[in-house]
Amino acid sequence: MRVALDAFGSDAAPHPEIEGAVLAIKEDLCQEVILVGDQEILSRELSKYYYDSSRIRIEHAAERIGMGDSAPASVRTKKDSSMVKAITLHKEGKADVAVSAGNTGAMMSASLITLGRMKNVLRPAIAGVFPTQVGHEIILDIGANVDCEAQHLMQFAIMGSKYFEFFFKEPKPRVSLLNIGEESAKGNQMSKEAHKLMAESTDINFIGNIEGKDVLAGITDVIVCDGFVGNVMLKTVEGVGFSIFAILKEQINKDWVAKLGAMLSYPVYSYIKKKLDHTEYGGALLVGLNGISVVSHGRSNAKAMKNAIRFGARIAKSGFVENTRDYFERL
Repeated sequence: MRVALDAFGSDAAPHPEIEGAVLAIKEDLCQEVILVGDQEILSRELSKYYYDSSRIRIEHAAERIGMGDSAPASVRTKKDSSMVKAITLHKEGKADVAVSAGNTGAMMSASLITLGRMKNVLRPAIAGVFPTQVGHEIILDIGANVDCEAQHLMQFAIMGSKYFEFFFKEPKPRVSLLNIGEESAKGNQMSKEAHKLMAESTDINFIGNIEGKDVLAGITDVIVCDGFVGNVMLKTVEGVGFSIFAILKEQINKDWVAKLGAMLSYPVYSYIKKKLDHTEYGGALLVGLNGISVVSHGRSNAKAMKNAIRFGARIAKSGFVENTRDYFERL
């Protein structure tokens, strides 16, 4: 698998991207990484590492889309940006996947313009992999579509189900609709209509509504919601995770008894921290497009970029995009 990596996307670019690419090649996570960005800077920084030079190459791009740039405008005006060029390499068949830790809105816009929507897909969505008490689940949409209709959520359910099935190799994943109650009559009009469509569908294994308190319980495999709710939930879960560890650290530093208890409980804390660490998952997938675009966190470090490369290569191998495209073309 060949991965086109936007080398000037993250907050600390290009260092996490370069180190992540080197780690990915050393761990044999893909066949080749194409670092897209300023040739001079990338060449200078790459010279500091020992790696197989035949498996990492540079594609020059003179511009960069910043986190504060307007998404649609920057995509139109910065056609020689590292992000747009990475996606273009994928479009042209020179890479099997495009990865960026840059501006999420710009990545979505550039991917949609360059790769295009799958036939009959109404809205692409951002699908993220979340840890649960017993495994993993996929949640979508987590930010691409603030306003949705019931039919959009129905399509998210289908794409999320296929994503889980092909990525985790588990047939008939359980699909749930995020709502304010488990009863089918709960929620706003859109939620009620979406519930009806999903309950009547034979293409998904719909098990009903799920409440926010059960999101990480592991009782479902795919959770569907609109992008507004999904993004708020994502940021809330991230914030709770950071707060828990901050509170624990504060309490542990209070006296020697707490420190002794923390030392004895270190394996448990280490496991929880790893399970909640966003760098373990690498990035989120833009589903519904004629290609594979992976969006990573702006704060990504080298480990996160390495895992984003692993994630993208795994998606490319899974057959998810091809199968989903065939499904929607038959509609």
